[in-house]
Order: sequence, then C-alpha cells, then structure tokens
Amino acid sequence: MANKEKGTKRFKRKLLHKYRLVILNEETFEERFSFKLNRLNVFVFSTLFALFLILTTTFIIAFTPLREYIPGYSSTTLKKKATELTYKTDSLQRSLDFNEKYLASIKKVLTGDVKSIDFNKDSLIEVAKTDPSVLIRTSKKDSLLRQQVTKEDKYNPLIAPQVQEFALFAPVKGAISEPYNSKAKHYAVDVVTAKDSPVKSVADGTVIFSEWTGQTGYVIIVKHTNNLISVYKHNAMLTKEQGEIVKAGEVIATVGNTGDLTTGPHLHFELWRDGYPINPTSFIDFD
Repeated sequence: MANKEKGTKRFKRKLLHKYRLVILNEETFEERFSFKLNRLNVFVFSTLFALFLILTTTFIIAFTPLREYIPGYSSTTLKKKATELTYKTDSLQRSLDFNEKYLASIKKVLTGDVKSIDFNKDSLIEVAKTDPSVLIRTSKKDSLLRQQVTKEDKYNPLIAPQVQEFALFAPVKGAISEPYNSKAKHYAVDVVTAKDSPVKSVADGTVIFSEWTGQTGYVIIVKHTNNLISVYKHNAMLTKEQGEIVKAGEVIATVGNTGDLTTGPHLHFELWRDGYPINPTSFIDFD
C-alpha cells in the first residue's frame, strides 16, 4: 500500500511539475516570450483543441457548402439538378407514351384495323332489364321524381328536342367505284374522278397527319369538331401540312394514283366518329 501511495504522489508531482517554455532569438539569444507549463495543462489544452477541431469540422460538413470540397461528398447543386432531371424525364416519358398511343390509333385509322360494332341505342335499357349481367337499381323516390319531371317538361315550350345535325362538304365529285362495306372491312368509299382534281376538306378542322405511306400513297387526315375525323388517301399531292387549320371546302390535296393499293386515279375517303367508322354517303352526296 505504501509503495502504491508513493507511486500516486510521484505521478501527481510529474503532472503538476512546472516547466518554462522560452522563445529566444537565435542570433542575439534575446528572449521573445515565455510561459510556464505543466504536463496537466498540456494534456487539457490538447484535448480541448482536438474537440474544437472535431466540432468545427462537423459544423462545416453539416451546415456549410464547404463540404462539397471534401472527397466523398457530392454537390447539392448536382443533387438538385438530378432531381429536376428525374421529374422532367418522367414527364417526357408520360408524354411519349401518350403520343405512342395516339399514333397507334392513327395507324389503325390508316390501315383500317378497327372492329365495327353495330347496336341499337334505343334498346339498351330493355337489354339491361332482361340481361342478368346488367343490373339497374333505382329507388322508388327516384322513379317518382323522374315521372314528375317528365310531366312538367312534356309541355314546356322552352324545351325543344335537341337534334344534332351537321352538314359536310363533298371532298370530290364523281362516281363511287367501291361503296362502304363494314363486313368486308372496307370502311371507306372510293370515288373515281379526274386526276389532279382538287380534294377539299369536308368541314373546318386541324390537319393531324400529312405524310407519304407505302400502301396508300399521300395521305392527309383532318380532325373536326364532335370527335369527327376525315381521311383522304391515294392523293397525288398534299397542299397542307400537319398542324395547319383548314376551313370547310378548302383544298387540301389533289386526286392521284399513289400507293401500292390503287388501281387508278380516285379518292379513298373515310369518315370516323368517336373511334368508329361511319358511312360517308349518309352525310355527303358525291354525285
């Protein structure tokens, strides 16, 4: 125990033993400055200085842009740009998918790869009542309200039956060599007329396609109101480009004999409504 106490006292004396640190001029040996030190002060000062360096480095890394110069840390500006580019890429991908679907639908119009569906709209309610797969549930209050409104509006002079009618301009005049035939998947009428005759737009609209195709030659497609699309194929020349706005009766092409699927100068004319082909002769007189 005595030896242990002596060792402890000797260690404390070493820690508290004072030393003088003197800074001298090497040439004149003039004392510049000096201060007293002991081992304990040096240890405490070194520890505090190390903690100060650690805290300062942590602050710089966490809260200042200087951390970008430390190897291993990426730039915040680059991260921000990368995030913005990610959002832009996602938006562009969505736009690309939408355009691909739109072009696919236009391709179906060009090739005629569309199923024709015939149904009687007036019998939909009766079919729904008899078909067990279709269930219409109406409450008693709803039925009574419908009857009351029907009686009130029956003799209302302010309410007139709304009949949606529209007239279309004839694209060309001539004889129909091949009529519209949905069973044969010929969703168009072929009108024979003189070569280089003007082809006119059937209504006001916007050109959504104006290009050359291998099978049908020069093709132009115009989108009109009421989801109506008119298609003109086998033209000799196109006078309108994609994106242009045309008026009813305005010349958009000339009759030709271009493409593989043609036997002479004529206009292959199609009319589409809500994605389904309709018979053009129901609305246009070609004679």
